[in-house]
Amino acid sequence: MEKGLSVRRIVIAGVLGAIAILLGVSRLGYIPVPTPAGNATIMHVPAIIGGIIEGPIVGLIIGLIFGVSSFLDATVPLFKDPLVSIFPRLFIGVIAFFVYFGFKRFNEYVAIGAAGFVGSMTNTILVLGMAVIRGYFTLSVALGVAIANGIPEAIVALIVTLAIVTSWKKIGGSIKKKSKISEDI
Repeated sequence: MEKGLSVRRIVIAGVLGAIAILLGVSRLGYIPVPTPAGNATIMHVPAIIGGIIEGPIVGLIIGLIFGVSSFLDATVPLFKDPLVSIFPRLFIGVIAFFVYFGFKRFNEYVAIGAAGFVGSMTNTILVLGMAVIRGYFTLSVALGVAIANGIPEAIVALIVTLAIVTSWKKIGGSIKKKSKISEDI
């Protein structure tokens, strides 16, 4: 794994960060689910994907972009607090990377799916945990939200992450093969 921020990593972080913002602003990041909340969000999925394909620094940058966007677009006091809207989101892509890295040696698909699920639960647990610490929710309310909304979001994130990262790796692999063939000619 390369260290530091290459041009590729900066571009991928920017593109995935822009997708996270677009998902929130356009409301495309909300998927209707049959839970009391009514919607599961996928706005954190770009941070998960960035962490998996480009490492923890890129995942952190995309999480920061998502958190700042959430903070700036906040309409409720809970998300107008940067310790709730920004700080927890820094860890989404970082944790997703380490889960992916840990499971990768066993099975690539399991690693990607686990990173999607755990990355999403990282968002849920840290945001709700900070909301409890900051006094916005009681623990029982946070647990209810985590079960009713967090688990469906994590399942959706697992599916979306698995589909996108698997496709990305197939496309990237075919591009590398074509590049290698042209170098050999």
